[in-house]
Amino acid sequence: MTQVQFPLPVLRKFVETLSTELGHDTATAVIKKTGLPKEWMHDDNFVNLNNEQSALAYARLQSALRAYYGRGARGILLRIGTKLWNQLLDDSSFGIKAQAALIRGLPKSLRRKQALDLLTKIMSAKRGDMTLHTLDLDLLLVDSTSPTTLNQTDDTPVCFVTFGLIRECLFWAVGEEHNIEEQACKAMGARQCEFKITIGG
Repeated sequence: MTQVQFPLPVLRKFVETLSTELGHDTATAVIKKTGLPKEWMHDDNFVNLNNEQSALAYARLQSALRAYYGRGARGILLRIGTKLWNQLLDDSSFGIKAQAALIRGLPKSLRRKQALDLLTKIMSAKRGDMTLHTLDLDLLLVDSTSPTTLNQTDDTPVCFVTFGLIRECLFWAVGEEHNIEEQACKAMGARQCEFKITIGG
């Protein structure tokens, strides 16, 4: 079975955004109280991971936040996802930045799909990890590897960071809020995580 992978540069931006959002002291307390490796209190520990280790760290950090904050974790992880989108764009390669600039110049009706395609490219360790599909007027973003859910089980969807990323990506593209629903989640036993973005009235 192929191991789940996650791009290390995205993990490092996630850790940085998490630390900024919670504050270093609180982030350290979460790590201590949820039994994560003590060296994770230092951001430089995440420099030399491979993409498989990156996926595991990404899942364990989010699981720790859910354990520490309970129901309050959803709002925190959504905010981290929202802030992470702009951080990833700012830190992206010249090619991604050029593509982002092109998207902003397109007619509004074309920007949503192009922006979400860009998001899937940034968030995928390899081609096809995350894909976008058209459902009549609506869109479906499918995360087939879903590193968030690695070794996780839950009764409800857990992909709050991905949700926040999708929401902010769309707002960045067209300046509007969208109705987004995680219809399937691997943590609940689904084959893949699926996010439906309603665009049609």
